[in-house]
Amino acid sequence: MANANILEQKKALVAELAERMKNAQGGVIVNYQGIPVADDTKLRSELRAAGVEYTVVKNTLTSKACDIIGFEGLKDQLTGMTALATCESDPIAPAKILAKYAKDHENFVLKAGFVDGELLDANGVKELADTPSKEVLIGRLMGSLQSGLYGFAYAIQAIIDKAEGGEATEAAAE
Repeated sequence: MANANILEQKKALVAELAERMKNAQGGVIVNYQGIPVADDTKLRSELRAAGVEYTVVKNTLTSKACDIIGFEGLKDQLTGMTALATCESDPIAPAKILAKYAKDHENFVLKAGFVDGELLDANGVKELADTPSKEVLIGRLMGSLQSGLYGFAYAIQAIIDKAEGGEATEAAAE
């Protein structure tokens, strides 16, 4: 029979993990088996710099946290050596960093993820990783809006120039 203190610690850990997953804008579950310590250290450093929390948690505890927040669809992926990366500020950061890392390390496998409460399979995580950052998307939108406005302004100026040019040639002819 398990010690009451250990059970309470596990319940607190599950509650904390569930809260972390619920508050995260995005998260990714990976299999990290066979990754060299030096590479793992670099990965963790890069994730930390991007504001991503990356931890290894027992699959049973993660499964219980998934039950609490309604992410039962992720439980099938909780096998083997599993790590969880979450971010409260950027839904794309965990997917981008981990997908880039997975390309360079064949043992590192993207399993599943979630964004704003929606579950993703491994392919969904890869698609999310290919999504441009928020800043790039805003820049593209602004460029699109500006190009239309510039085109309109040039057209108006051409009409004005033609109208002024037309009057000047009529005055010179008289």
